[in-house]
Amino acid sequence: MKVKMILPALTEATSPFWRPIKYSLFPPLGLATLAAYLGDDSDVEIQDEHVEALDLNDTPDLVVIQVYITSAHRAYQIADHYRGRGAYVALGGLHVTSLPEEAASHADTIFLGPGEDTWPQFLTDFSRGCPKGVYRSTLRTLAGLPPIRRDLIKRRLYLVPNSIVVSRGCPHVCDFCYKEAFFEGGRSFYTQTVDAALAEIERLPGRHLYFLDDHLFGNRRFASALFTGMQGMGRLWQAAGTVNAVLAPGLLARAVDAGLRSLFVGFETLNPANLAEQRKYQNMRRDYAAAIRRLHDLGVMINGSFVFGMDGDDSSVFERTVEWAIEQGIETATFHILTPYPGTALYRRISDQGRLTVHDWDLYDTRHAVFRPARMSAAQLECGYRWAYREFYRWRSIVRGASAHGDLTAGLRHLAYSAGWKKFEPLWDFIIRAKRAGTMLPVLETILSEFGRRSPSRVDLIPAATRGCD
Repeated sequence: MKVKMILPALTEATSPFWRPIKYSLFPPLGLATLAAYLGDDSDVEIQDEHVEALDLNDTPDLVVIQVYITSAHRAYQIADHYRGRGAYVALGGLHVTSLPEEAASHADTIFLGPGEDTWPQFLTDFSRGCPKGVYRSTLRTLAGLPPIRRDLIKRRLYLVPNSIVVSRGCPHVCDFCYKEAFFEGGRSFYTQTVDAALAEIERLPGRHLYFLDDHLFGNRRFASALFTGMQGMGRLWQAAGTVNAVLAPGLLARAVDAGLRSLFVGFETLNPANLAEQRKYQNMRRDYAAAIRRLHDLGVMINGSFVFGMDGDDSSVFERTVEWAIEQGIETATFHILTPYPGTALYRRISDQGRLTVHDWDLYDTRHAVFRPARMSAAQLECGYRWAYREFYRWRSIVRGASAHGDLTAGLRHLAYSAGWKKFEPLWDFIIRAKRAGTMLPVLETILSEFGRRSPSRVDLIPAATRGCD
């Protein structure tokens, strides 16, 4: 059986804000995971349209497409094309789960929720000639997960080929989170066994890893055991975590000892009322500044996430947020316009209030205002969002952020990472077009290894009362 697995390009590729580097970071790990369930008699290919042109003139027996909201139109176009050529087409992913009726009109089979339980059942049904039109996940476990088919990943096309996921979902339930609806009908957070996770890490070549888990620290017993098992491996890695996990006694230090060098942290907003509105309770009554100091004192770079457009935001939020982030010495920042994704509590609330103004999924990219904000216009929101990015990554802002560390070495590391990410875009574009993104991995490893040079004595100065706990 010939099987083709496709990750379509986001339709925002036509946007002037499109950054090829963002979509040349990670390979389509979800598709490679599904491919592991296919037998030796299957001829399997994975194509990622972000980094390669699709060959649409082939004749696969089965086409599997992963669908995100801003790739939905492109995914449906590809699905219709292959169905017209006689292929059996299966669609899955976040958008399919959120809007199954929409997706079903472009597919022979759709998958709702994670696929660890439904995908093997589909393959059995497909081989018997009786596949169902809909498979809905209810059993949530990563036990017995086969090794990911990393041989199908074109490593040279990605800056971070060693991406890895050792858990699913998140223990928190934020109203704006797209992934909460994805796990409806079963557990929304679960992990591999520690031994299985360590075995997967051992199979990866080189030093660098990137954990794509929504919240690697979500199960602290699992995370602690994982970090203990990783000590001595010589890895350098990046991940995502929450403010309360950063402040939890002991856990972060153990992660750093295991090789953590960069953490994506969802600060989202500086307004406590916004946190309550979005049910982001894990950030409430947390000392953001203490979390930042702790990360920096342990030699960990910060990628801070911020969301604009919550009901407590007026037009002053942009300058206030950017100024705070620069003063704190945050190395990189990711800004978003609040986006009510279908299937989320936020979408239901905004829709019930009659505030949705845009229904084109291509614009649900966190760069456009698709609803009517409470305390500013949609035009002000979009303009402020663009201003925030420009202002945070101006040379003067990068230099100010670097100087906030109060340490020459830390400041130079800040400059190297922040400027390298944003200020050398033409060079990145050239490298990506030449299909040589993977050759830049040693540069990333060098910068991350420098972030590991820390001053332990400063960590001891953080008052125990500010380290927090759940």
